[in-house]
Amino acid sequence: DGRSAFAGHGFQVHVGHNKPKSRGSVTIQSADPSVAPKILFNYLQHQDDIEGFRACVRLTREIIEQSAFDEYRDDEIQPGKEIQTDEQIDAFVRQSVESAYHPSCSCKMGEDDMAVVNSHTQVRGLKGLRVVDSSIFPTIPNGNLNAPTIMVAEKAADLILGKSILPQSKVEVVIANDWQSEQRISKI
Repeated sequence: DGRSAFAGHGFQVHVGHNKPKSRGSVTIQSADPSVAPKILFNYLQHQDDIEGFRACVRLTREIIEQSAFDEYRDDEIQPGKEIQTDEQIDAFVRQSVESAYHPSCSCKMGEDDMAVVNSHTQVRGLKGLRVVDSSIFPTIPNGNLNAPTIMVAEKAADLILGKSILPQSKVEVVIANDWQSEQRISKI
């Protein structure tokens, strides 16, 4: 989070593995509302997430080693050039991983038995209560939660105001076949 200062100038890159498969939980500890819930992020419990973060560290290093950064780059502070093996990178990630203030999906939206809120953001089984934030996402978006959370809030506002629902549109999602190698200087 940038709170660990060092002497001199520098820049930092924050990376995150998109679409993690590890799942945590939020558990009520007491009927007393002043007692905080138990929050278990449960990071890195799925092997794909461990491999994904490892790839993030390696890709970030590859990007920062490009000539465009030559005049800005000095020694790597974290994890440090000496951290190279899978095991070393995994240990660094385990020590450093954090939510970056973006937890989500703890209060799933949907119409199935696992859903907490319905498609109108209403808490199932209660009248007059809605949840309108990133906790209602059924899956984690590919990126920062700010824009999708704003979209959910705008949609919920329309629902609450009784505005007509726009017709559904079918938008094709395209992923380029060569996305892993096309923009690299040294093709992998």
